Amino acid sequence: MRISELSRRSGVATATIKYYLREGLLPPGRATAATQAEYGEVHVRRLRLIRALTGVRGLTVSAAKDVLDVVNEGEADTHELLGLVFGIRPPAEEGAADGAADGAAGDATDGGVREVDALIAEMGWTVSEHNPARETITQTLHTLNSLGMDYGWRALLPYAALAEQTATLDLDQLQGPDDPLEKAERAVLLTVLLEPALLALRRLAQEAESTVRHRS
Repeated sequence: MRISELSRRSGVATATIKYYLREGLLPPGRATAATQAEYGEVHVRRLRLIRALTGVRGLTVSAAKDVLDVVNEGEADTHELLGLVFGIRPPAEEGAADGAADGAAGDATDGGVREVDALIAEMGWTVSEHNPARETITQTLHTLNSLGMDYGWRALLPYAALAEQTATLDLDQLQGPDDPLEKAERAVLLTVLLEPALLALRRLAQEAESTVRHRS
């Protein structure tokens, strides 16, 4: 198919497709003339994955390219692929001035960091120190306690157990496809796009439980 047909099939503007080609996110088509090329289904699927990475997951073009580079290896390492989708990447080196400026903020959450480490150790999990979820939990615990709630990491253990079960379900659904492109797309959709539905299920369950407790 020509690039115009690729644009129509994928819903991605021609100019954007050309940008992805220049940046190496999309492999070149089969040249048919000096300025023309033919594209196939793999390009349609790759564009669908790029849109999921940048639109649904919210990755930068550079971060999306890192995911696609893993996919391009053919035998994509599922663990590495998931790590990139989750945003687990070592932070860029910062200057000494930046580190000093962040010192006060860091002091305020040091206790939260230790609590997250304790939670992870109690669950027996092996997770990257660069996983952004660590910071989310740290900041949440810090905020709860700053508002007068005595809320420590042990209170999160029952939720952690449920999260572990959810993670098992998530990873089970990634076992099927052998194609790295399809596996990457499923990883994005199941880990990111499904999250609002999981939160919505919690809200439904909360209302149902409240009805049992307070309206019965």
